[in-house]
This record gives sequence, structure tokens and C-alpha cells, in this order.
Amino acid sequence: MAEKILLTAGLRSLLAEIRHATSEVKRKDSSIYKYIMSQYRKYQITDLQHCKAQEEMQFLAQTYSCYLKSIRKQNELHELYRGKGEMSIGETANLVGFKLPHDPK
Repeated sequence: MAEKILLTAGLRSLLAEIRHATSEVKRKDSSIYKYIMSQYRKYQITDLQHCKAQEEMQFLAQTYSCYLKSIRKQNELHELYRGKGEMSIGETANLVGFKLPHDPK
């Protein structure tokens, strides 16, 4: 029987970003999910010990979550603003939020 793992904010955030990054339907069947959960189980704090590696796991989860989120947002921005060839003056003005003088306000 699999033991319960306390889903910390770092772990939840990391799993959410992995869900965005992967296209697998069942998250629990993916190898990355299994690896992350095995590492959390390995360094889980018990009543008898205080494991310094648990704090390191929290730090790593937050770091990887931030990294994955940044990559996702960078890709979204790249798709939004990537060069599509020459744009007209009106399209450029709309892109940066300006209106041309002859446009109705």
C-alpha cells in the first residue's frame, strides 16, 4: 500500500506545471510523476527524525516549478509577439495599444 504524502505548496505547484508541460492523459502513470513522488517518499519526515533533505526537496520543487512556469510563459509570449513578417502601421499600433489619429476613439 502506498503511503500518503503531504502535498505541500511546492509539490502541488510542481505537479501543476508538469501537467501543463506534458501531454500525457494520466498523470500518475507518467515516469516523471512516479520519480518525483518516489523522491518525496524517500525524504519524507517521520516522527522519529528530522530529515534535512526534506527541506532540500521543498527548495528543489519550488525551483523546478518556477523554471517550468517561466518556460511556459516565455513560450506564450514568444507566440504572441514573434515576427510574422512586415506589419502595417495600424497593426503595429494595435500591438502596442495605440490608436492611429484617424481611428475613432
